[in-house]
Amino acid sequence: MNPWQEITRCRETGTDLVVVTVAAARGSVPGEAGAKMIVTRDGLLSGTIGGGRIEARAIEEATGLLDSSEITRLHCWNLQQDIGMTCGGEMTVLFERVAAKPPWHIVIFGAGHIVQALVPVLIPLSCRIDVIDTRGDWLQRLPSSGNLSTHQFAAFEDGIGFVSERSFVLSITKGHGSDVPVLKEVLTRFPTIPFLGVIGSASKRAALLRDLREAGIDEDLLGKITCPLGLPIGDNDPHEIAISIAAQLLEKRDDHR
Repeated sequence: MNPWQEITRCRETGTDLVVVTVAAARGSVPGEAGAKMIVTRDGLLSGTIGGGRIEARAIEEATGLLDSSEITRLHCWNLQQDIGMTCGGEMTVLFERVAAKPPWHIVIFGAGHIVQALVPVLIPLSCRIDVIDTRGDWLQRLPSSGNLSTHQFAAFEDGIGFVSERSFVLSITKGHGSDVPVLKEVLTRFPTIPFLGVIGSASKRAALLRDLREAGIDEDLLGKITCPLGLPIGDNDPHEIAISIAAQLLEKRDDHR
């Protein structure tokens, strides 16, 4: 993977980084002008500017930049005097901090059969997932992953605190009665939410809209609800439904970029 691909991948996965470039080199030095490496808070991710003490010093400088208000730094180091190397040359090193994009956030209310099939499809993607349910045993069945968090509440709508105005929200709860409070909370608090999907049929959609109107939700906001959820592909199998939902999420995500 070249440095530009690595930078793109880090930004998409929510990882801040520093690009370290040898801007100029003079005399006996371990790295040539143009050499690059990428440093994250965990240290060196890829590339090299020559190894040894100069690289260690550059990694230390880069990790410090990540926690500062600066965007760039430029250092001209005499390798013998400043770094303690036997080389007698000089290296000018440019440090550029690259902030990560806000991660694609998906909040799923429900952890039943369809969500059990959907989450493994979403986990490999560049996203952060929060799953909310009232049933701890269903939450425990979900796979472990660094980009997945599970939350148990007495009522589904109690998990609204995990939603933001940028979240993609799916309501795949135990049924109509538990979907309505979730939808009411989401539409009331986040009227500009980019995506709000609900599992169900066209008749369920009609019932949801009726109950939400009675709850005082404006007609314009009701138009934000996607129900049935998922692209019209596949069969009525949880795994095929999961693929249709994941495909629709990707489609809607790309529409909002």
